[in-house]
Amino acid sequence: MKFDLKNILNKQKNDASVPEAPDSASVPADAADDAPQKIPQKPKPTLPDRFSGEARYFNESLTPYLPGELIGGGIPYVPGMEDEAVWNAASQACATEKVHYVYTIEGERVWYLACPSTSLASAPDSWCPLAAALPGNSEFWDKQSVYIYEKDGLASALRWDVETGRLQIFFGAARTILPRIQSMEANFITINPQIADVVPWKNRQLRSEQLSRGTARMLVLSGIVVSLGLLGFMFLQYVGLNLMNRNLEAVREESETASMDLLQKASNLSQNDVLKHTARLQQLLDDLGQIDGTLVRYEVKGGRLEWEALVTAGYSKGVLSIQGTAQPGIEPDGRIRMKGTN
Repeated sequence: MKFDLKNILNKQKNDASVPEAPDSASVPADAADDAPQKIPQKPKPTLPDRFSGEARYFNESLTPYLPGELIGGGIPYVPGMEDEAVWNAASQACATEKVHYVYTIEGERVWYLACPSTSLASAPDSWCPLAAALPGNSEFWDKQSVYIYEKDGLASALRWDVETGRLQIFFGAARTILPRIQSMEANFITINPQIADVVPWKNRQLRSEQLSRGTARMLVLSGIVVSLGLLGFMFLQYVGLNLMNRNLEAVREESETASMDLLQKASNLSQNDVLKHTARLQQLLDDLGQIDGTLVRYEVKGGRLEWEALVTAGYSKGVLSIQGTAQPGIEPDGRIRMKGTN
């Protein structure tokens, strides 16, 4: 037998201390037909799904399923640590780190449902309809109500204990659980998975592995992008060098021609100067030998010739090609110093 608000409407009217829940029986038939039907929200791919490139494999059509080892509870809310706190509490309660869990935050408490991952072996793409009754989700009304879900002869209920405020989960055969729930003094809300917002399970280990795959994928993509960038840069450099070589070919030929011309002119000039000064030096030496003179300096500086020679005093005005200016004074050997520039 199935219980919901329709069957206990009279009881709610007599008990003023219990808040009233929406009663579909009080709505006129015409109004109920005209009222728009609620469209449940389906889960969407999260950022890790897109980051790892698995968004196209994301299954939005999850099947409602009641795991046999479902547990629930509430823990203090620590901002930023709720996911780890729920996983830690669920791991201790289920005696394994491989757990699936869902949770919501209400004030200073975190309410969660969890089960061992092995209990979902027959329903991998599934969700627990009781998760829609957690505070903040679509089917939650108040903590004084009892939330029921029944399927395939199994039933499960979720309620908060009036005295302690603890979350309680009941699970078993419908013929056993429903009479027990019927004896409770509370409102009953039957969860319809067709209109309830889907609340997918979370799994810490699967999410860590997914992030690892996403990181590896990004590293591979980054390496490919960097490699393609380097190849493109090298190609542009190659094309640029080819264009520069073509443009610089004429300049190179002109530079080589100009360099050869300069080297030739410098060689000719050097050869001419050397020959000229060699001939002049030999002439001075020959003429000085005839008059018993001595050449003491022969220097070419900046293209200008200077020479000095010692001659007897009788040749002070010059003789033959020895034409210069006699310097004042007499040398120790009795000769005079003559200086010339030709």
